[in-house]
Amino acid sequence: MAMFQQSVQLRPPAASTIAEGVDRLHFFLTGLTLFFTAIIFAAIFYFMVRHRRRSPDERPAGIEGSLPLEILWTLIPTFLCVWIFVWAASLYFENSRPPTRSTEIFVIGKQWMWHLQHPEGPREINELHVPVNTPVKLTMTSEDVIHDFYIPAFRVKKDVLPGRYTSLWFEATQTGTYHLFCAQYCGADHSEMIGWIFVMTPTDYAAWLAGGAKNEPMEVTGEKLFTRLGCVTCHTPDDKGRGPSLVGLYGKPEKLRSGDTRIVDEALIRQAIVNPNSVLLPNFAPVMPTFQGQVNEEQVLQLIAYVKSLGTEERQKK
Repeated sequence: MAMFQQSVQLRPPAASTIAEGVDRLHFFLTGLTLFFTAIIFAAIFYFMVRHRRRSPDERPAGIEGSLPLEILWTLIPTFLCVWIFVWAASLYFENSRPPTRSTEIFVIGKQWMWHLQHPEGPREINELHVPVNTPVKLTMTSEDVIHDFYIPAFRVKKDVLPGRYTSLWFEATQTGTYHLFCAQYCGADHSEMIGWIFVMTPTDYAAWLAGGAKNEPMEVTGEKLFTRLGCVTCHTPDDKGRGPSLVGLYGKPEKLRSGDTRIVDEALIRQAIVNPNSVLLPNFAPVMPTFQGQVNEEQVLQLIAYVKSLGTEERQKK
């Protein structure tokens, strides 16, 4: 019996900073639902017995309305709905903005596996190693259909979309091994698109990074690809090329020829690579070719990592 109790869990362990907050909201909603369900059914049975028809000739007396009662059962649900909305919205906003000090990891979903790459270079398939008590931001896209990155123990999930970037962040609070699932049906082997999250102490994580496969950092690989594709001939650091300089461009607002102003983020950089005519700049001719079909999603992320590194102190010294 003891073994059975240990193997059966009503819910996964709460192992991230947001998990307890999500659980509290979940239990409150469950308790509130059960409370009103019990009241409603008790009232139904009470009135069914209390006001049952006792003879064929019986006619019930008329019932007068009650203004205080009408106000009461209008205000109580309104108050509860507003309270639930504010509570849920605060959790949503808390989990929608990753801290600026987050470690960024890039995720590509494909039928039927997860490909993950750390900025330092290590690649993982259906596994993710992260340090405990460290915010981790996932920048995710799909190579084929819609997937969904779901870690039950962290209470986080987000759709992974083809042709777009979505982001998700978490901060694990307990070391251990946790399930990773695809929570969006994505084809015949959807049920096999699973993996593991390994949460490690900072020391163990540093040792894992040092002892893994010696892959180049993503920004270095991206720089080589940037050169091989000929991007350096147009995007020169001195801003005298046929395209804009990319030094220090990431994270800043950029005014387009259409009049719109957009922040230069991962999504805009990807759009400029695969569909450059959709992000034309006022002072530059539309001469950039599309690289759609010439680079895969992994290479696009490497190029983005390189662009993001430009303008940092290390790159400026280079």
